[in-house]
Amino acid sequence: MKECILYEKPEEDKVKCLACKHYCVIQEGNTGICGVRQNKDGKLFLLVYGKASAANIDPIEKKPLYHFLSGTSIFSIGTVGCNFGCTFCQNWDISQVTRELRLKLIKEKKQNLTEVEVSKYRYELSPEKIVKSCLENNIPSVAYTYNEPIIFFEYLYDTAILARKKGIKNVMVSNGYESKESLEKLKECIDGINVDLKSFNEEFYKKNCQAKLENVLETIKEIYKSKIWLEITTLIIPEHNDSKEELKKIAEFIADIDKNIPWHISAFHPDYKMKDLPRTSHEKLIEAFNIGKKAGLKYIYVGNIIDDERSSTYCPKCNEILIKRAGFSVSIENFKDGECIKCNEKIKGVWK
Repeated sequence: MKECILYEKPEEDKVKCLACKHYCVIQEGNTGICGVRQNKDGKLFLLVYGKASAANIDPIEKKPLYHFLSGTSIFSIGTVGCNFGCTFCQNWDISQVTRELRLKLIKEKKQNLTEVEVSKYRYELSPEKIVKSCLENNIPSVAYTYNEPIIFFEYLYDTAILARKKGIKNVMVSNGYESKESLEKLKECIDGINVDLKSFNEEFYKKNCQAKLENVLETIKEIYKSKIWLEITTLIIPEHNDSKEELKKIAEFIADIDKNIPWHISAFHPDYKMKDLPRTSHEKLIEAFNIGKKAGLKYIYVGNIIDDERSSTYCPKCNEILIKRAGFSVSIENFKDGECIKCNEKIKGVWK
């Protein structure tokens, strides 16, 4: 447990969390929506500091990040909790456990047990241990992922600052609900972010995520302006966000910001509270891919399904294959120092 740095005190017995755009005002003994930031004696504490629920060495393509140190490994960590309540969450066993626990303890009037209960879902992993492991194993970057990383901001921030001092880069996989206050601090230590743009429908966000689309769109624009490398992922969910009209709106929104932003269109599989839906068809992903191309996007990638052609990177000028991908196997072809070897076209991204 560690005192948070992103909060203020609007009233003597309440604290206002500044980590995400929910801006929770939290009474004594309670937590915010995420379930891991708790008001104790008028101070806000992070209950999962140094307490990881998941830690793995992954291919960076798994995040997914395709224009960021392609072909390298990344040290991935996450905790429990989330500020969203997505009904289709594919990491629900760690992300939603604190939301359900929070509601249970409020009902039973046992909020004083929150720290004890949350601590059951973790093992000790300090920022120092994470950075040491990266250095010992020649891993060039750390990913804050699996659950929404902005809710464990202080853990993320301390790790990322230490990692950057050692020449290690940092990335986040986020739902795009960073507050202006947290994003300002992230500029100091984060090199890349993949944001989930889950839909282009306000009602979808309200019903299925318990969040607001408007806030996510605003964050995406803010991240782009910050010069942190940005990629965007949309999980295509049958019957929910897969209409041609909605996919066109997403693609055009991204293109209006910058046609060089990579768009990952990912296949849904039934999980959590959406087990009654079918998997996303390959045909639907190809349709989304073509919609993105028509909108002018230069880099579109199909994920969660075997499609080597549409998961590889091509030069937008001469169409030469630059980075060939087969699953998580990566081969650098006609690409060096961020340029196409054939025509010298510069490819946007973080390459070294």
